[in-house]
Amino acid sequence: MRPFDPRLLRTAPAARRPVTVLAVVGVLQGLATIGLAVALTALVVAVVEGMPVGPSALWLAGLFGARAALAWVAERVAAWAGLEVTAELRERLLARWLASPAEDRPDPDRAVTLAAQGAASVEPYVARFLPALVAGVVVPVLALATLLWVDWVSALIVALTLPLLPFFAALIGTATRAETERRWAALSSLSGHFLDVMRGLPTLVGYGRAERQVDVIGEVSQQHRRATMSTLRLAFTSSAALELLASISVAIVAVTVGLRLTHGSMTLQAGLLAILLAPEAYWPIRRVGAEFHAAADGAEAIDGILAELAEPDDSSRRVRTWPLGQPRPHSPGGGAPDEVGVRLVRAAYTYPGADAPALTSVSLDAGPGLTAVTGPSGVGKSTLLELAAGLRTPTAGTVRAGRAHLVTQRPFLPAGTLRDALTLGNGADDQALWDALRLVGLEGFVAGLSRALGTPLGDDGFGLSAGQRARVALARAALSTAPVLLVDEPTAHLDEDAAALVHDVLVELGERRTVLAVTHRPELVERADRHVVLTHEGAEVLR
Repeated sequence: MRPFDPRLLRTAPAARRPVTVLAVVGVLQGLATIGLAVALTALVVAVVEGMPVGPSALWLAGLFGARAALAWVAERVAAWAGLEVTAELRERLLARWLASPAEDRPDPDRAVTLAAQGAASVEPYVARFLPALVAGVVVPVLALATLLWVDWVSALIVALTLPLLPFFAALIGTATRAETERRWAALSSLSGHFLDVMRGLPTLVGYGRAERQVDVIGEVSQQHRRATMSTLRLAFTSSAALELLASISVAIVAVTVGLRLTHGSMTLQAGLLAILLAPEAYWPIRRVGAEFHAAADGAEAIDGILAELAEPDDSSRRVRTWPLGQPRPHSPGGGAPDEVGVRLVRAAYTYPGADAPALTSVSLDAGPGLTAVTGPSGVGKSTLLELAAGLRTPTAGTVRAGRAHLVTQRPFLPAGTLRDALTLGNGADDQALWDALRLVGLEGFVAGLSRALGTPLGDDGFGLSAGQRARVALARAALSTAPVLLVDEPTAHLDEDAAALVHDVLVELGERRTVLAVTHRPELVERADRHVVLTHEGAEVLR
């Protein structure tokens, strides 16, 4: 069984207050449990011996009410703690990835699993396992201390058998951890493969390979199912083992108490209180074991999330973080945020795990105006733009650039309204949005929609054609205040008329910004102020 990791509180400061409240409530619940056993014993003894039952009944009713109130408070605080920790961990995780170069971010399948299912699975760990852990520490100690005062024989039995529960729970927890890691690996594989299939589905359908992926996803799903069932079998087996061990221990206490009551060597009050307190010493530890299995995914996810958020201790890694929303230096030499151009000096880049560099010794100096970048496929044109945008760190040479806005071949459009897609990263009003749409030739189309700028879009701009998505992304770039605009194949999905309109937009934006455009269109190359041809040996400036 894995104990509570204090790094969680250091990483998510918002969790400190609710976790502290949970600890206090857990102690109070333990005291209420012991008091309830004492009050119930007093009431039964009063009934048997014909004594007044009023005071004992009042104490019993009050303690029942106090325990119910404490349980309600614990549930509310646990839910609050779970939401606070989940939200803060996910926010910090995304901020860390956004502030890190692309080569130092995890694989997409692992990133999706951690940020989605991983962060969500932390909630039951905090909301259920941590309260159970507090009770598992407090209540057995209180119960054992009370038993020692009431009946030292029963206390000795409990003291000898109680350590067996956490011992076996730790052994079972070790096996559970291995099973959970295997299940998380299967889940990551399933998530990553399904994500890749969904992204490439149009291509798979076009080449008639979509049906093959049904069998592949089915096989990966079966691997995840088998790993999940193996974990569940282990969880049920461990719960049964702990229940059996606790039941035998309580039975030993009950038998010894019964024998002494029969021989008259023990009072009814002491015997009844011992029988009531013995299960309370074992039950919290059994609950910890059960809740741990329910929150095993959260424990595994916390390890992964904290590993991602931990400061790198290896100086050879290229992880460097910057405050979210602040300008990022693009090279060891840095780049002033007020620069308006892009300059690469013998810049090279090799993807992690690749044998050959994607970009080799490129020197480029692009100032205000339109610079067209051409070259054969696979020569590193998109990598060049990502280096200029600061998304990647060069493995050699330097890159200096001002604050940049990058428009990729597949621009991101969030699920929401068309207004949300245009104002992502921008603070423009509706009039500025209409001006930008007019600039890219979408004003009439959007005005004809029933809800205009309020038209809802699905994930990745679902509801718009590929060409419309590209022009919406270009309109968003026109709204940006970044002095450097980087565009990758802006006319890939456009017809001739729409492509000519986009060329006009890029030329106009180049009059007041630095525009670096990767293109295969000779029409755009002819209108550019500079033409750079990228090759595997470097970059050649034609004009």
